[in-house]
Amino acid sequence: MMSRQAFLCGLGSLYLSLLFVFLLMDVYARPANNSALKEKSADSKDENEILPPDHLNGIKMEMDGHLNKEFHQEVFLGKEMEEFEEDSEPRKNRKKLMVIFSKVDINNDKKISAKEMQRWIMEKTDEHFQEAVEENKMHFRAIPLFLTGRVSWVEYKIKFLASKGFNEKEIAEKIKNNEELKIDEETQEVLDNLKDRWYQADNPPPDLLLNEEEFLSFLHPEHSRGMLKFMVKEIIRDLDQDGDKKLTLSEFISLPVGTVENQQAQDIDDDWVKDRRKEFEEVIDANHDGIVTMEELEEYMDPMNEYNALNEAKQMIAVADENQNHHLELEEILKYSEYFTGSKLMDYARNVHEEF
Repeated sequence: MMSRQAFLCGLGSLYLSLLFVFLLMDVYARPANNSALKEKSADSKDENEILPPDHLNGIKMEMDGHLNKEFHQEVFLGKEMEEFEEDSEPRKNRKKLMVIFSKVDINNDKKISAKEMQRWIMEKTDEHFQEAVEENKMHFRAIPLFLTGRVSWVEYKIKFLASKGFNEKEIAEKIKNNEELKIDEETQEVLDNLKDRWYQADNPPPDLLLNEEEFLSFLHPEHSRGMLKFMVKEIIRDLDQDGDKKLTLSEFISLPVGTVENQQAQDIDDDWVKDRRKEFEEVIDANHDGIVTMEELEEYMDPMNEYNALNEAKQMIAVADENQNHHLELEEILKYSEYFTGSKLMDYARNVHEEF
């Protein structure tokens, strides 16, 4: 099993793609190169593979049960997140951050309260939702195969395998003739997991055909209460070691097993455990009984839970609240800009005075 160090290095935003018009994404499983059905081209890239995202914007925990390390930045920056990543020019970044500060500070008292931050977090989360809905609508309706208003599991399976380098016509023909597909074990496991999610998104009466709304639930389970429950079950299944459908602290911090090779790896390992322990004890375990139930995890995972948004706002303020007044001033946000934006702003104090 991979080390926590290796796992943490692999975290990041994953994007969706359905062939040419589907959403772009990274993947975590690749088929072996010995399949007779495969015909990889020189230009073929993993970015064109068509898995739903393991990482979901605006969600605190990822599909595999790991904490979303970019969550604070996502709910603070929203659509502007990529601009901070791409533009490293300090003065421009400062100006952008000042604009965001003024938007969060709705009463214009030059400081951000927990309530103001909560409102902003909810607004940015809803922004993520609306983006996903619009993109899903555009891509779903743009594909000629799906003009009937339904996406079949077979069609999706063919497109998925084709995007991973298999010959689409050969795959379609073999499926039509009920012939065996020579698919490596890793890819088959991914397909099995995807089919489970497909079943969950397929509202009654089940027919393995997804309409636009169901397809959105398949790609973005955070949009559906039923799929949110399924996502929680998947996380519990992955982390629950004794089969009681609950999580203890030891279960929550034990995945994956770390392989510590040096002091740097040990530090990363220790930080990983520290972060998960804090999240478990202070946030997820709502009644602080040392056990996380499926209900508690579902509440924690719900991106539109206002209580969670307020709690998150208080945590974000606490990180940078140097004067301990339970508010954030602009100077504090600029000083701790790496936490909020992922990019350091140099000479923050001097430039604040210059801007004003």
